Amino acid sequence: MTDTTAAPPAASDDSAATETGIRIIAQFVRDFSFESPHAPDSLRAGGAPPAIDMGVEMNARGRPDGLFEVDLKLSARALRDEQAVFHIEVVYGGLFHIEGVPEADLEPVLLIECPRFLFPYARRLISDVSAEGGFPPFLIDPIDFAGVYAARKAQAEAGGVVGNA
Repeated sequence: MTDTTAAPPAASDDSAATETGIRIIAQFVRDFSFESPHAPDSLRAGGAPPAIDMGVEMNARGRPDGLFEVDLKLSARALRDEQAVFHIEVVYGGLFHIEGVPEADLEPVLLIECPRFLFPYARRLISDVSAEGGFPPFLIDPIDFAGVYAARKAQAEAGGVVGNA
């Protein structure tokens, strides 16, 4: 250990202006729903395991203050013998400050990178509420947001209907 401390090198004004960054200003639950229409009967062990249908949507919009709102919507519907076991839906949002990203790259940042920040929190909510509903915790596998974005972009270019990517 020394008695003197070295000052960090000063950053030039040019490098500060070209730095890119994503800063999360806030995270929040915009909408949340859990339904278990046949409880407590659906909680009994036995029978075939339920079929799970997963849905993923990403939305982003700019705000007048220069920030961006990004929503990640995850839904999971479990069916057993054509009867609903549970349905969970969460819209988890974030408010982001994005700096130094060229306009051409902004959409992928908003619809790939920002949802990656939000996903662990939305995943935990779904796991927690499924457990509180009397079911084993429903753990969503990691999502390839770049793959979802690319697939929806290709669908839009082919003239198909695109959800919200």
